[in-house]
Amino acid sequence: MQRGADFADLRRRLRRFAFPMSIAFLLWYLLYVLLAAYAPEFMSIKLDGNITVGLLIGVLQFVSTFVITTVYVRYANRNLDPAAARLRDQIEGGSRR
Repeated sequence: MQRGADFADLRRRLRRFAFPMSIAFLLWYLLYVLLAAYAPEFMSIKLDGNITVGLLIGVLQFVSTFVITTVYVRYANRNLDPAAARLRDQIEGGSRR
């Protein structure tokens, strides 16, 4: 089954989403760390009251995690789950429990 075209297609679809998204998030996180380490004057700029650029970017790290999760769930529902269900049916001989 692992050598089949359907499984290879499923793997390709997963990697096409997961690798670029992971790289983008890691670069986003690295930007935050580098700014905190090498540009503390920028990160300490006050935007409103005690809210600084660093605090805003830090909160956006959490927001981006939820956004990526939501985007992945939608992508998986549309592109991965149907293909995985077809493979599962083939493996189980067409019978679902």
